[in-house]
Amino acid sequence: MFSGLLNLPWWGDVLAGLVLVQTTIAAVTIYLHRCQAHRALDLNPAVSHFFRFWLWLTTGMVTKEWAAIHRKHHAKCETEADPHSPRIYGINRVLFGGVMLYVQESHKPETVSRYGHGTPDDWIERNLYTPLTKWGVILLAAIDLAVFGVVPGAIIYGVQVMWIPFWAAGVINGLGHYFGYRNFQTDDDSTNIVPWALWIGGEELHNNHHAYPTSAKFSLRWYELDLGWLYIRMLRALGLATVRREAPKVKLDPSKFEVDAQTLQAVIAHRYDVMMNYAKSVKRATRLEIASLREKGADCKPLRSIRRWLHRDDAVVPAQHRAAINLIVESSPALKTTLTMREELARIWQRSTLNTEQLVGQLNDWCDRAEKSGVEPLVAFSRRLRCYA
Repeated sequence: MFSGLLNLPWWGDVLAGLVLVQTTIAAVTIYLHRCQAHRALDLNPAVSHFFRFWLWLTTGMVTKEWAAIHRKHHAKCETEADPHSPRIYGINRVLFGGVMLYVQESHKPETVSRYGHGTPDDWIERNLYTPLTKWGVILLAAIDLAVFGVVPGAIIYGVQVMWIPFWAAGVINGLGHYFGYRNFQTDDDSTNIVPWALWIGGEELHNNHHAYPTSAKFSLRWYELDLGWLYIRMLRALGLATVRREAPKVKLDPSKFEVDAQTLQAVIAHRYDVMMNYAKSVKRATRLEIASLREKGADCKPLRSIRRWLHRDDAVVPAQHRAAINLIVESSPALKTTLTMREELARIWQRSTLNTEQLVGQLNDWCDRAEKSGVEPLVAFSRRLRCYA
């Protein structure tokens, strides 16, 4: 009774606990997130049902509710309607109370009905997994205690039950919109917490995911590692998974100079990458402006105080800095041109009423004006933009 059916040594209990937790992580990131919420891959029915059963047993989460809440997060990101935005609720509430925000949203029938379409609705879902969510985790407690013994079983059970609520609902939804690095200038605050995504199955690469939400692969740089993608590749090799979508790769053709329909298509497809490179141009233009002020003996402290906000969208700039930014930008023709043209560039792919020929003309005109601006970072950016293929 006290040693459990397996009677494992302490290191055996630790290893078994890690395997069990990784199985739950795989179920969340592969089945719930990439397969159900975003349709990035298809799973063999046996694998899909195993994940459904495992999630019922270890988390009590309902597929339809989870997919609906996550889809709403993407649709309403960083707004009052976002179920768990640190910008709205504050980092502490999401980090330490993310599971409560999830539960509150799951009790809204309009969220589940509007965003939960296409999820399993068979007999076992209607009669077991959805109405009897609490029975799974109760059964898990009995299994852990019987298999591992009272003390080890209780510890393993506690880790299993708390892992996803804290790391997924808290850390990923919280720190994933608060701390880390960004590969893409998305319209939200999403970040990649770390490049080696091992702790929670690849979900740490949150900015990559928000840039390309329907991609089955989250790692997009050579130095990034997505553990969930490794699991998917193993399933695919066994014929148990079919990848439907991956993020498109940026291709640059140095010999390409004319802006055409292919340039437009590539720029729109990689718009977040485009805007991240533009942000680098803004930073470089700011450094040049600071150096110019120093050479003239002018005061560069006001510009230095707000430089961190110049490359960000107006929506995320604190209100107390906006007046200072406007004042400084008006006194700097180079910065004014750089920031004004950033807004013009973004509007090109937002104009859905124009045809391809008109949009190509606007993009070509934008590049011509950028290269005639005399702002060196802007000129370099425009020449790179022409190379998108």
